[in-house]
Amino acid sequence: MSLALQWLAMSASQLVEIDDARRRVLASVAPLASETVPLGVAALGRVLAEDITAHEPVPAFDSSAMDGFAVRSGDLAGASPLQPIALRVSGESRAGAPAAGALPAGSAIAISTGAVLPAGADAVVRVEDTHAAGDRVEIAAAAAPGQDVRRTGDDIRAGETVMERGAVLGAAELGVLGSLARYRVSCARRPRVAVVVGGDELLGPNEPMRPGGVRDSNTFSISALACAAGGEAASAAIVRDDPEATRESVARAVAGADVTVICGGVSVGEHDHVRPALRELGAQEVFWGLALKPGRPAWFGTLSGKLVFGLPGNPVSAMVTFVLLVGPALRALMGASDADHRATAVIDRDYTKAPGRAHAVRCRLSAREDGWHAQPTGAQGSHILTSMLGADALAIVPSEATGVRAGERVRIEPLWRRWGAVG
Repeated sequence: MSLALQWLAMSASQLVEIDDARRRVLASVAPLASETVPLGVAALGRVLAEDITAHEPVPAFDSSAMDGFAVRSGDLAGASPLQPIALRVSGESRAGAPAAGALPAGSAIAISTGAVLPAGADAVVRVEDTHAAGDRVEIAAAAAPGQDVRRTGDDIRAGETVMERGAVLGAAELGVLGSLARYRVSCARRPRVAVVVGGDELLGPNEPMRPGGVRDSNTFSISALACAAGGEAASAAIVRDDPEATRESVARAVAGADVTVICGGVSVGEHDHVRPALRELGAQEVFWGLALKPGRPAWFGTLSGKLVFGLPGNPVSAMVTFVLLVGPALRALMGASDADHRATAVIDRDYTKAPGRAHAVRCRLSAREDGWHAQPTGAQGSHILTSMLGADALAIVPSEATGVRAGERVRIEPLWRRWGAVG
């Protein structure tokens, strides 16, 4: 039976549901080796390959949470605006310049926010509750022990595991690493991603238009998605619809990358040469055909121990299948968890479909009192790339459903979890 007849004969039950497809992809992933990365923007978005344990507490000393005066709380019993208590000012503790000695009884030490709490002091009185008078200060409020004091280890205790292997390094994580004096960190190597886009009709942005020509978009969108998911662009190439050229291009891409993403040529048309090329190169097919719209003619397998994805050529189909399958694979290669980030939203417009395939509906999200609301971005054709503009999420309408009514809740996969924000 020809490939075309195989494709037509394939029933909905033979197509792979998207959740099952993702499980099969992740089961094929072996994490990459680690490398040492300097702390800073070079580490932003990277995935930890080690647990981070604190060797010292943060903060490292008792300090003041306010500008004011360090005091012994017992010296201020009964202090009030009507009956202030005067104390001698015996010194100053500034940030980075602690007081020279301990706090004597019956005295106060001027203190800045973040400065070391002097020995003998057990509270801080804010400057707004005081009045300076020469070498003395009048304090118009009593102080409880521990008032406005930041204790040693309030944030992090010595010996505490602060971050675990698999954590994605964002701005907060980098700040915490800095507070722990970690100037280098072990991270998983970024996966190198090769992109191959097939089609005689494709034209680069600087090429003159010709009859039947189509401007290439997949090279740019898929390469960008690979980088946004944490990968590195290894190569990007357009290949003509020719069996030998396709085979050679795929072989080169696989040789120079950890993951190869092929857009187009994976269906069953006369000029679709990707599956035969992969078969001839010795690839092991894991699945072909998704119960998903857009994205039915998707292929996944391995070649020389490396991951290979055959995505549809239609630009929206390519982006949707990348987000749902390739992105999670790239993060898994770096040791990041594919924790379920899905949520639900109320859909604000009727959406109808035929049963048999799940639909990934591009939606804008808005937050309301009852949670997220999803509004489809417009026409949902797989060739309508502008449907991705402003899209915040994919609303997943299940295969067996005939649609959803406005006001119903749908499962959504927020795109900010899968695109430019790796964690």
